[in-house]
Amino acid sequence: MKIKTLLFSLFTLPLISGAAFAQTPIVIKFSHVVASDTPKGKAAERFKELAEKATKGKVRVEVYPNSMLYKDKEELEALQLGAVQMLAPSLAKFGPLGVKEFEVFDLPYIFPTKDVLYAVTEGQIGRDLFKKLESKGITGLAYWDNGFKLMSSNKPVHLPSDLKGQKLRIQSSKVLDAQMRAVGAIPQVLAFSEVYQALQTGVVDGTENPPSNLYTQKMHEVQKHVTVTNHGYLGYAVIVNKKFWDGLPADVRNDLDAAMKAATKYANAIAQQENDNALEAVRKSGKTTVYVLTEKEKAEWRKALLSVQKDMENRIGKDLIANVNKETARLGIK
Repeated sequence: MKIKTLLFSLFTLPLISGAAFAQTPIVIKFSHVVASDTPKGKAAERFKELAEKATKGKVRVEVYPNSMLYKDKEELEALQLGAVQMLAPSLAKFGPLGVKEFEVFDLPYIFPTKDVLYAVTEGQIGRDLFKKLESKGITGLAYWDNGFKLMSSNKPVHLPSDLKGQKLRIQSSKVLDAQMRAVGAIPQVLAFSEVYQALQTGVVDGTENPPSNLYTQKMHEVQKHVTVTNHGYLGYAVIVNKKFWDGLPADVRNDLDAAMKAATKYANAIAQQENDNALEAVRKSGKTTVYVLTEKEKAEWRKALLSVQKDMENRIGKDLIANVNKETARLGIK
């Protein structure tokens, strides 16, 4: 559904006031682009359950998965216009919105472990990043984990040089563009909902994804090879329309905050297991060969991609990249 076709609804929405909220339930439209049986999809349903229970009927959460309402490029504009109230876009989406600092999450090998990731998202760095969204009319509520990425292709990929000349789908991110060019690939920006058909028809040769996204979108059925590189990270930010959120009664907002904290704990707890299960399902399908890099091959990937961190300092911020890397050092991870 296109944004223009919904503009009429913006003028029919009640003003966010005490009188309006007296008319229950308050409806929260929660739109996202992945399948319901992914970590994000399951977490969205858990939030719905917890929010409706906590608010005792004052709030109804309507979850729209799989790009039912909006594609990647449309959803942030829809949130800012107030056509939906809540999203959980991938962190790469905020760069094109003008908040380039979020592209730190796209940097290859910036998070060697989940401990480093959580130190960033649950600490001051994560809070400071959310503050940068407020001028865009957006309030950040939580970071939801998905997982580390693998590479998929119709050709065997063991070394970065194996991707040379291949057209690889990426999200709209200058960092991901630079990442693919660093290994000699040709980056192609496509909406998530369009990737399966693009792979099937040869518009692109491959892509990168956590296993759960690859499997639930059936991309493994049109990709002959998958390589577990763990070269990058894909996570989400749960965000709301700031005007809507600020206009909620304080008790309702507090209840929704508590529900979001519980849903976030659930999301982050299931992400790794969901990805492990998805990768095993890909193996068992017999449609795709799964390859795990050797230690020597991993070193080659890091060597090829770590330069992207330096190349992106002017765009993302030298100090921000350094502060994320300090978390790795602080935790004693090499």
